[in-house]
Amino acid sequence: MLTVTAVSRSFGDKRVLDEVSFDVRSGRMTGFLGANGSGKTTTMRIVLGVLAAHGGTVRWRDQPVNQQVRQRFGYMPEERGLYPKMKVAEQVTWLGRLHGLDTVKAKANTARLLEQLDLAQRGEDKLEALSLGNQQRVQVAAALVHDPELLILDEPFSGLDPIAVDTVLGVLRERAAGGVPVLFSSHQLAVVERLCDDLVIISGGSIAAQGARDELRAKYGTTRYELVVDGDAGWLRDQPGVRIADLDGPRAVFEPDDREVEQRVLRAALDRGPVRAFTPVVPTLDEIFKEVI
Repeated sequence: MLTVTAVSRSFGDKRVLDEVSFDVRSGRMTGFLGANGSGKTTTMRIVLGVLAAHGGTVRWRDQPVNQQVRQRFGYMPEERGLYPKMKVAEQVTWLGRLHGLDTVKAKANTARLLEQLDLAQRGEDKLEALSLGNQQRVQVAAALVHDPELLILDEPFSGLDPIAVDTVLGVLRERAAGGVPVLFSSHQLAVVERLCDDLVIISGGSIAAQGARDELRAKYGTTRYELVVDGDAGWLRDQPGVRIADLDGPRAVFEPDDREVEQRVLRAALDRGPVRAFTPVVPTLDEIFKEVI
């Protein structure tokens, strides 16, 4: 497990991280969310040793993180950092060798990753000949080639079309299923919602919320219900203690003041005829994110 405890960082007089604390647990996908300038990339760079913290600690498996430990991490920066005139397979293999793999193992890992990422036919192409989306997939391969014990990915889905997103998701899920903790940031909240087990939301350099995805849904989501009836649900407007979020013919989404109002609405609906649906509405990650920050 990666443990970040009370990490702080300033640039000049500006404090960009203020006692940031969170865990990234083994075998779980942790989404790291925040608006631009909230401190996500700075936090990741401190974990990787690219920047020094001005306070706090970063520990891996309850031990201090030093350069030897970081060698076993996999990192994908938001900025593409590969060599455009170098061949794809050659470059990924070379990066595996830099992380301590022998040539045979580095080549085998490269071949496997390029196959998984649908890049097997592009291994002999120079990176600059690839589309931006394919270059992004090569970046993912570069972060994974040495079989890292921890993955830290900054905007790994940027520039990917929906099919490529699914391809990368499959590779990352496989690593997490093997016990690797994965910390990733993304502005594509729909993708994060599909992928993550846990969430860490940072705002203004401080942690605004964190926890398992479903726990945060329960904590921050308002209690709303979807009602579907035969006929028009417009009568719901006249029910006391009800705030209507959406009303379209037989379907309504509403928020009751309390459980008693919820039950009264259900009884009123049944008195009028068949009820096709009466279910809680699970808040989306986008709604939780907006409420938290």
